[in-house]
Amino acid sequence: MVAPTRLFPLLVALLLAVLSYALERAVREGPLGPEPRRHDPDYIVDRLVLTTYATDGSVESRVTADKIVHYPDDATSDVTAPSVMLSKPASPRYRARAERGSVADDGEEVFLYGNVVMIREPDAERTQARLETDFLHVVGGPAIARSELEVRLQEGGRQLAGRGMEYHHDRGLFVLREQVRGRFEPREQERK
Repeated sequence: MVAPTRLFPLLVALLLAVLSYALERAVREGPLGPEPRRHDPDYIVDRLVLTTYATDGSVESRVTADKIVHYPDDATSDVTAPSVMLSKPASPRYRARAERGSVADDGEEVFLYGNVVMIREPDAERTQARLETDFLHVVGGPAIARSELEVRLQEGGRQLAGRGMEYHHDRGLFVLREQVRGRFEPREQERK
C-alpha cells in the first residue's frame, strides 16, 4: 500500500495542472459576451468660470458651475448649479440658472433641470421679465428654448402661465402651448 504522504505532492501537482488548464482556456476564449460600455468620467472640473469677451473688451457671456463631470462614452457633461449670463450691445442682458444641467459635447444642446429661472434684465423699453420652470431645453444654433412642463412668465404687471413653451430668441417669439392662463394689470398701475 502507498503511504498518503507520498501521494500528496502528486495530488497538488494534478490540482495545479487542472487549474492552469482552466485558467488558460478562460483567457483564450475571452469574455462570454460583449463588454458593457462603462459610464465613467474622464475629467471633472470644480468651480468653473468661463468668460467670453467681445472685440471691445466687454463681457459677452459668462458660464459658471459648481461642478462639471464629462463622460466620453456618450460625449455628455453633467453640470451642477449651472448659471449663464449673455450680454450683447443694444440688447438687454439675459441670465439663467438651474440646480443641474446636461450639455452635449458640441455645446449646441443644453438641458437645464430643477428650479430653472431665466431673467431678461430691464432696458429703456421693457421691464424685467422672469421665466420659471423645472425643465428647459436650449438649442444653441437657432437660439431656441423649449419646455414641455409648466412655465410661469412675469413681466411688469403681466403674468402668464401654461404647459409647454417655445421661445425663439432671434425673432423674439414666445409661445405657450396649452392650459394658458394670464393676468394683466392696467398700465397705470404698472408704472407706479
